Amino acid sequence: MGTEPRKDAESLRGSRRGTSRRLPRRAAAGRRSFTATLKALDDLAASGAKVSVRLTDLDRGHSVLAGDDFVTLPVGGLGVVPLLIEVAAGFESGQLDPLEIVDRSGLEAVTVAGVWQHLKAPALPLADLAVLTASTGDALAANALLSRVGLPAVRARIEQLGLTHSAMLDRFRDVRGPDDAPHVALGSARELAEVFAALVNSKVVSPGVSAQVAEWLSLNHDLSLVASATGLDPFSHDDDVHGLLFINKTGRDAGIRAEAGVLAGPRAGVSYALIVCFDDLSIMHRMRAHEAFRTLGMELMEYVF
Repeated sequence: MGTEPRKDAESLRGSRRGTSRRLPRRAAAGRRSFTATLKALDDLAASGAKVSVRLTDLDRGHSVLAGDDFVTLPVGGLGVVPLLIEVAAGFESGQLDPLEIVDRSGLEAVTVAGVWQHLKAPALPLADLAVLTASTGDALAANALLSRVGLPAVRARIEQLGLTHSAMLDRFRDVRGPDDAPHVALGSARELAEVFAALVNSKVVSPGVSAQVAEWLSLNHDLSLVASATGLDPFSHDDDVHGLLFINKTGRDAGIRAEAGVLAGPRAGVSYALIVCFDDLSIMHRMRAHEAFRTLGMELMEYVF
């Protein structure tokens, strides 16, 4: 993997930052390496996978690890984060009523992910649809939100956020035809990590919007990739007894795995994003991709603790 030339970023094989003087406890985390992660990602890249990764220390505000983090790649359901931001902004401004009811009978059926399709309730309020979208990756709920706010509004929000390598292209579909966009969403690891850092720093639209989106994302049940190393309960992890702050969102599609989030412990805090696009030729190809995410999770835990 290559990296875009710039002064403040380290390459995927970049050196660790540190000095010989005694450092504060949190700053000392910067001297920790990601050797196993580097090897796992380089092995994936050598096998033909496209890999994009970015880790940013929340205290120091600069890159801990970056590899092809400027490259735009498909991110699957991770692309709903700007949609959630637009919905939260609508709630705050009064343009959207959180209790407005949406009936799924008016939506095209989609069964790729989620639980609403299995529930008896045929209609739900927008606020509950946002919870389902963030917590279970519910495709039907996300499509309902998108039908209410409109794709142009989400694209305008992405532009307002300054995301030039990210886009929401389409709603979720069971089958993509030749006239449909090839993917739900695109993004770069750098911008995704920046968005999550901005969320926990209350800099996305407003403090209220940042807090609302972070609260929704804190309910995410998918802790199977990077988050598998945290040991958190997938169904209840917003108040960890060990003081671990964690929010994340994953994205999955055929040959696509992506995750972005924030992990903070007593030693340090990090925003992260990892996107892997691979040939899903066998279960072993898939497991190698998953293992790279889990390796990153283990080294992130060592970094923040």
